[in-house]
Amino acid sequence: MTKRTGGRILVDQLKIQGCDRIFTVPGESFLAVLDALHDTPEIDLVVCRQEGGVAYMADADGKMTGRPGVAFVTRGPGATNASAGVHVAFQDSTPMILFIGDVARGDRDREGFQEVDFPAFFGPIAKWAARIEDARRIPEYIARAYRVATAGRPGPVVLALPEDMLRDEIDTADRPCVPPLAEEPDPGAIQAMFELLKGAASPIAIVGGADWSPRASHHFANFALRRRCLGGRAGRRVRRCPSRRWRVGDRRCVGLRRRVRLDP
Repeated sequence: MTKRTGGRILVDQLKIQGCDRIFTVPGESFLAVLDALHDTPEIDLVVCRQEGGVAYMADADGKMTGRPGVAFVTRGPGATNASAGVHVAFQDSTPMILFIGDVARGDRDREGFQEVDFPAFFGPIAKWAARIEDARRIPEYIARAYRVATAGRPGPVVLALPEDMLRDEIDTADRPCVPPLAEEPDPGAIQAMFELLKGAASPIAIVGGADWSPRASHHFANFALRRRCLGGRAGRRVRRCPSRRWRVGDRRCVGLRRRVRLDP
């Protein structure tokens, strides 16, 4: 088995998982990754001017493709600039992975090099936030990041990368591609819903979330029409959602507000 740097191992795992585009503002804290990307023409590296744009572009990429949008930023203000895009991805249920070049392991807890505890900082606004301490575990962390970002309710994952860890040269085995998991609704819950609908006088469907395909939207719209079910969306932005026009609580939709008793 040939020894590879942590940066090379990480880029190899992204290739295996199907990553073909990365958004970044280059930083010296992840030079080993940039070196590996230079020798990886299969991945398109999009260089941006500010880390907020990096995160928003990765969020948009995840929305359009259904696969995790991938972003790399540097530590300190680079990561905090990107946090707004991570928060949007979390609230919009967008699959996304943000990598942050972190301080070297020997420099931690000295308040140097714009140090931030990134797992603690991003924990409330990401599905999973962690730090990779050992280059041998990079394949494990990348595979788990893809699984977490796409399973159940999709969302962002944040991984901090100590810069000295990315320079380590070690032997490790690659992990296979992690396919997205398709989760079926609980049959008992579906049956209970139909029983409730039988006695409902003015049913309302509050819909939202991710993974609305045109086919699913069409079928749900027909279902709501047959059941005389008024529809409203739960979130601020739901792509392809059959009730995407009106959000519950929006004062412009008087009938919807009266149905849910927000207005007399």
